[in-house]
Amino acid sequence: MFRRPPLNYRHAFHAGNFADLVKHAGLLLLLEALQAGEHSLNIVDTHAGAGGYDLEGELSRRTGEAAQGIFRLMADDGAPGVFDGLKAAVRAGNPDGVVRFYPGSPSLIAARLRRQDLYTACELRDDDLALLEQTLAPWRQAEARQADGYETAVAATGRAKGPAFVLIDPPFERADDYRRIVETWREVKRRNPWACLAAWLPLKDMETFDAFLRDIEPIAPDALVAECRLRPLNDPMKMNGCALVIAGAPAGLEGPLGEVCAWVAGLGEGQGRGEAWRLNG
Repeated sequence: MFRRPPLNYRHAFHAGNFADLVKHAGLLLLLEALQAGEHSLNIVDTHAGAGGYDLEGELSRRTGEAAQGIFRLMADDGAPGVFDGLKAAVRAGNPDGVVRFYPGSPSLIAARLRRQDLYTACELRDDDLALLEQTLAPWRQAEARQADGYETAVAATGRAKGPAFVLIDPPFERADDYRRIVETWREVKRRNPWACLAAWLPLKDMETFDAFLRDIEPIAPDALVAECRLRPLNDPMKMNGCALVIAGAPAGLEGPLGEVCAWVAGLGEGQGRGEAWRLNG
């Protein structure tokens, strides 16, 4: 049985914003590296959402965050090549050339599944689950599941005989999300040392971010941190940036992820910075 928490968060409010550019461009680079061989890949998305979003819908228009995110990227013909995969996915979903629909992680992952891969996308909200099921219907290797994503990640990757990939992107509405990420990393790595885990984090203040890195360091001492700051981390009431923290990241991703973060940081207020680095590197 999964625990059903209060479910207020809707990613549609934030679809296509600056943080999605980091998360989704980074996700595609990571998937490309993880799928480089012929081995199968067992993928679990712990907080999948609806799978795709209408940027002209009421929720997206209420915040208008895509204007400083995906709309800026799609209008920039000089954006670095590290964004080519994300831009291609957006164009595929908008064949008339007008950017209206934005792909969430389930759409991006499902479109890249090989025959030997499996994908489990977890979502608790009834309405978003129904949309997620529609999104994943064309792919027989993909399953939408109404389940606790943390528990599913541990169970599914523990059964995998080989590489596994876990994407953890909670809404951080619950006070225990940071703790549960750390616990999930620890248990997945104990059961499956070959697993790769990526956690998306909002950056608000240095204390919270540093505490998380200290907690995961014993589990993944060489974790890769892709960090994008739009402004200094001195106002915990604002999302001042975001990060992807990756355990078991393949070699060679520091440069591409650093490019992603640096370009997105340039969308900020002139005080941004973006880089990718290894713990204890």
